[in-house]
Amino acid sequence: MTAAQAHDQPVSTALARPGARLLVPALVFVALVVAAVASLGTPLITSVATTFHVSLDSAQWTLTIALLSGAVATPVLGRLGAGPHRRATILVTLAIVVAGSALTVLPLPFAWLLVGRAAQGVGLGLTALMMGVARDHLPEERSAATIALISVVSVIGAGVGYPLAALLAELGGLRAAYGLGLVVTAIAFVTAWRSMPAAPEGRSARVNVGGALALAGGLLLVLFLAGGRSLWSRHLAVAVALAVAAVLLLCFWTLSELRTRTPLVDVRAVRHPAVAGANIAMFVGGIGMYLLLTLITRYAQTPHSAGYGFGLTTFVAGLVLVPFSVLGFVAGKLTPRVRTRIDGPLLLAGSAAVVGGGFVLFATARSNLAELLTAMGVLGFGVGSFSAAVPGVILAVTPKSETSSAMSFNYVVRSVGYSLGSAVGGLVLAAGTATGHLFPDEDAYTTAALVGVAAMAITTTAALALARRRSPGTDPVTAPAEEIEKRHA
Repeated sequence: MTAAQAHDQPVSTALARPGARLLVPALVFVALVVAAVASLGTPLITSVATTFHVSLDSAQWTLTIALLSGAVATPVLGRLGAGPHRRATILVTLAIVVAGSALTVLPLPFAWLLVGRAAQGVGLGLTALMMGVARDHLPEERSAATIALISVVSVIGAGVGYPLAALLAELGGLRAAYGLGLVVTAIAFVTAWRSMPAAPEGRSARVNVGGALALAGGLLLVLFLAGGRSLWSRHLAVAVALAVAAVLLLCFWTLSELRTRTPLVDVRAVRHPAVAGANIAMFVGGIGMYLLLTLITRYAQTPHSAGYGFGLTTFVAGLVLVPFSVLGFVAGKLTPRVRTRIDGPLLLAGSAAVVGGGFVLFATARSNLAELLTAMGVLGFGVGSFSAAVPGVILAVTPKSETSSAMSFNYVVRSVGYSLGSAVGGLVLAAGTATGHLFPDEDAYTTAALVGVAAMAITTTAALALARRRSPGTDPVTAPAEEIEKRHA
């Protein structure tokens, strides 16, 4: 049997099994569901505060805890998903998400709601596993398009879940909104059970437990510090001490990964110029992307009494995200076709420039809702294209067996970038809020937008630098998977 025949064998076997025709829609659906369910906390923060009689800061944890658990679980799930028990890992994780969704619906105390939201956030780690399944069980060209789409829907899922959750909260209350999460996660579990194939044989699923704990602790501290704006202003010494602890834990994790034979993330592979460049671009770009998303949604809900804003309700403000989701999806579908003509790093640079254009629009034209919708649409198109291009750049130099692990690390990088983007937006707006005023001056939004322009300029420059270093032979369109495997043998 030739190498090409051996490579095709798992694909043909997977496509011949019952339910294989559902594989692509199932992969996309699961990625969309876990992203949308994790984002349910965003429009429901006020409802949680009033229903459970807690502060808005406490209610904010219904969103933060989902992002934290997702970032911590992702690398572990990525390693388990690279082994022989990937199907079981997917089903068990979805079962945890379903159980968490049930906790959010049941009439239990606030602490149990946080437990449920943390369980829902664990599902965010499935995005990388969906990519691994696609790369193992689909033909090369189809898997590239599917992976790009999975990456896109994992980002635009927030735009899908936000308006639906807000509408259900207005019509039926908080439990009805969380009930949506229970229904769709149950459907996702059944879909995965019917369609997910087993992983190819001959892979290891050993987890470096010490490294996993160090990474989990480091990420928890980083994301906590990114969102803890009051901690930096009121308890600076504590914040600095926690930052030092985070750095030490992440350094210990890096050394542990280099020494173990079963790393959560192949740190040596991460140092490859293509992988490092893509992750740097995702980190800085993620800061800018989430910053603009935060600015636009907050600006739209600011009441007219502040001297600007549109005073939109939660549901109507959620509809502002529709252009983001629609154009993001369109960009995700177009990007794989464009990749046959334009190299991945150049697509990253162009996408970052588009997002930068969205910042410029928001900074210069936001006097009416149409301008705000336009900026959101430009952001969605840029984010969709960027998200679709990143996996191709990373997987072009990554063996199939390491797909889930490599993309899970990229997700962690993205999560940290998003968290910092949200924090940066909050800090700039807080600095522009006069003492005794509830809302910041409008000029603060312009300042924050200019920060975003700078972030996207850095991202564009990093992507262009990567394009100059990249050789044609590393493109997955022209380099078969067998060649990539040989380079890593």
